[in-house]
Amino acid sequence: MYFVYILKSLRDNKFYTGITNNLERRLREHNKGSKSTPSTLYRGPFHLAYSEKFQTRKEARERERFLKSGAGREWRNKLLSTHSPVAQR
Repeated sequence: MYFVYILKSLRDNKFYTGITNNLERRLREHNKGSKSTPSTLYRGPFHLAYSEKFQTRKEARERERFLKSGAGREWRNKLLSTHSPVAQR
């Protein structure tokens, strides 16, 4: 099982999109600053804004690529402006 997730920085209100096979662990890592990517290292704490579940890494990676595209960012902004703090699909 793989997850595509969108985090919202409580520091700068910007989003980060990623992929993992353990969502809870990955959120903890981002919030601790351990094993964070350079783009999230100094932007925590984070709040999980959205996640989707996939059977394969390939499916999750394709969705992540879409969400990082211009159309995907538009979709994300529209979705997250109208939904509760944590949306799941």
